Amino acid sequence: MKLVIAVIKPFKLDEVHQALTRIGISGMTVAEVKGYGRQKGHTEVYRGAEYVVSFLPKVRIDVVVPATQVDAVIEAITSASRTGQIGDGKIFVTDVVRAMRIRTGETDADAL
Repeated sequence: MKLVIAVIKPFKLDEVHQALTRIGISGMTVAEVKGYGRQKGHTEVYRGAEYVVSFLPKVRIDVVVPATQVDAVIEAITSASRTGQIGDGKIFVTDVVRAMRIRTGETDADAL
């Protein structure tokens, strides 16, 4: 099993959700986060005062899938979230050693 973590622009969440649903992904966790990379934030003006926004709003999506589905998940997220502009996001993939569904006690692939 693999954990796919994607950090994307917030307005792309619905498109990514639809893309993952189309390939059969039935569950994911979403969190609103803030961060920066090469984008380095931006400058805004509020009530006449200029200030630097260092941490930009992003959405983090966590999806645990069998290893055989990782490439399809990455492709779905990438194609749905790409704008071609700086700040489109990142995808990370890591191993999941164990998973358990609390309600039933099912483990590993059965828990997904």
